[in-house]
Amino acid sequence: MNLKGTFCIYSGSGNTRLACEYIASKLPRVEFDLIDVVQEEDVRLEPYDVVGFATFTDFFALPRRFQTFLKELPPQEGKPAFVFNTYGSFSGKTLKILGDLAADKGFNVLAGHSLHTPESYPPLNALGITSETSPDEEELEAFNRFIDRLAAKILVVETGEEIEADGVHLGLLNRLIPALPRTTSRTLMSDLHVDAERCTECGLCEQLCPYDAIVLDPKPVFDAERCYACWACYNHCPEKAIYTKRYKDVGHYPEPNARLQQKLGS
Repeated sequence: MNLKGTFCIYSGSGNTRLACEYIASKLPRVEFDLIDVVQEEDVRLEPYDVVGFATFTDFFALPRRFQTFLKELPPQEGKPAFVFNTYGSFSGKTLKILGDLAADKGFNVLAGHSLHTPESYPPLNALGITSETSPDEEELEAFNRFIDRLAAKILVVETGEEIEADGVHLGLLNRLIPALPRTTSRTLMSDLHVDAERCTECGLCEQLCPYDAIVLDPKPVFDAERCYACWACYNHCPEKAIYTKRYKDVGHYPEPNARLQQKLGS
């Protein structure tokens, strides 16, 4: 009988979700559900034999929204888990923080991996720093080796035998890169504005905001105290009506690009 698994995902641009769907397609002995931790208010992990925690790098660390989600989970007693993140430039300490928080909650962290994907951060894209062809062949091979190792560990889980945690290991460069404070991102973004002529009041920005920092009245109104400068509203506005003092009509990344979809198409 197949195991039951879940991915708990925070995916701003869709890169992380696509990669998780790829992992799930390569693990046929596990039936995976994908849970969006932003949209799902009550996440219950009791029905699952193995849990994957997956998100993106946010200023070389873990997004605040995902940190909050992990900290609010109930304590576990060795439930098998693995951690995964995507990144556009450098992963930094994202994977280590993710693995440590999961272990602190009592999960048995079997493995972890960071995957280089196209850049989704508009200010870097606007500068031409896109990583649009990532992952390259070597990175994709490393990703597949990770999935193979994970599959082998899951086979042990299926037998009911105790399995030793592999933990999370960072390369030297990522160990040296410091996580940046959120004030840095908020300062770089500057205030958000709405082009009233473009805005159709569709409400997508309000729906997608992971920090409840947007309300429609009837145009979007932004709460700077709640905003963590994730750029979801900017990236996903279908009319490109949301802009900042520095960025308008540039750098958008609303979904995985064609190259990534081809490489990770399941």
